[in-house]
Amino acid sequence: MSGPLHSLSEAGVSVWLDDLSRSRLDSGSLAAMLSSHSIAGVTTNPTIFAQAISQDPAYEPRLAEAVATAGAEADPEELIDLLTVADVQDACDALRGVYERTEGIDGRVSLEVSPVLAHDGEGTIEAAKRLAAAVGRENVMIKIPATEAGLYAIPRVLEAGISVNVTLVFSLDQYRKVVEAYLTGLERAREHGADLSSIASVASVFVSRVDAEIDRRLDALGTEEAAALRGGAGLANCRLTHRVQSQVFDSERFRVLAAAGARIQRLLWASTGVKDPAYPDTMYVSGLVTPGTVNTMPEKTMEAFADHGEVPADTMPGAYAAADAHFDALAGLGIDYAEVMDRLQTEGLEKFSASWTELVDVVASRRADAV
Repeated sequence: MSGPLHSLSEAGVSVWLDDLSRSRLDSGSLAAMLSSHSIAGVTTNPTIFAQAISQDPAYEPRLAEAVATAGAEADPEELIDLLTVADVQDACDALRGVYERTEGIDGRVSLEVSPVLAHDGEGTIEAAKRLAAAVGRENVMIKIPATEAGLYAIPRVLEAGISVNVTLVFSLDQYRKVVEAYLTGLERAREHGADLSSIASVASVFVSRVDAEIDRRLDALGTEEAAALRGGAGLANCRLTHRVQSQVFDSERFRVLAAAGARIQRLLWASTGVKDPAYPDTMYVSGLVTPGTVNTMPEKTMEAFADHGEVPADTMPGAYAAADAHFDALAGLGIDYAEVMDRLQTEGLEKFSASWTELVDVVASRRADAV
């Protein structure tokens, strides 16, 4: 097979689909994309499931079954778990061949803990263990946000042998804390005699939202100097994150873990759908080609890249200095990097929480109809 998406895979970039629904599973769409688009994984989030369950008629009989199973008085969140766990189970089964062929590197499907738990460390640990057990598939990844509570929970979830997708990572400081949580979790797992080779993790660094927020601030300045910096922060931030990764995993601490079978925590580029129509619709894919990374795309971005995407040589060598210079220039205009990134994480949590509330309301209403 040939084409841009296959070329991405050949360049060492794993292509994951940022979407899942019952109709996609039942129709065979996901299975078809495994070969047509070299899909090697699937990511989900509360917004994806809120849209799917509220709009996809394939969930109507599933919800009726869930109500029959859990009871007419079942909490809507319990019903949501039944629906989403079933979807993730089927997606894991569809990707089982990829998981085995890549020896567990790919073939992963992510399921996120409720955003209501974003500031509840113990609740996150409990939910992660419950969801992993409910899915019951080796290739599931439990998604946990990089909040203070999430960073507390991540080592304990990894310690239990559960693979983790750390989401809503924006700043370099957040990313360093994510790596620390990952290494601590592996060390604890090793102390318990766990097979480290069975534990995988990705750090999901959001891209387009960074440009959306910084571009808004640049536009407010209204100068030529500000305009010249538009559309560069998202890629620059990812490139600096890649530099940090190359440093922290080139350490004696990780080499000891690697000798026991541990894998590097891969960088996953998330939020890769371009929000500004003035930019190329594939810029967050072509601009982040480097081996050993994951690019998770919504279907629209994936189709665009399959149609006209370009796969350059490794985009990281020599890019770090320019990325540093970009943020220096932003700082010179009064744009505070740390404040922007903290704001973005807070807004990301708020958006997922709003989606979750919408989903709970929809399921509660349809539960009443089913009863």
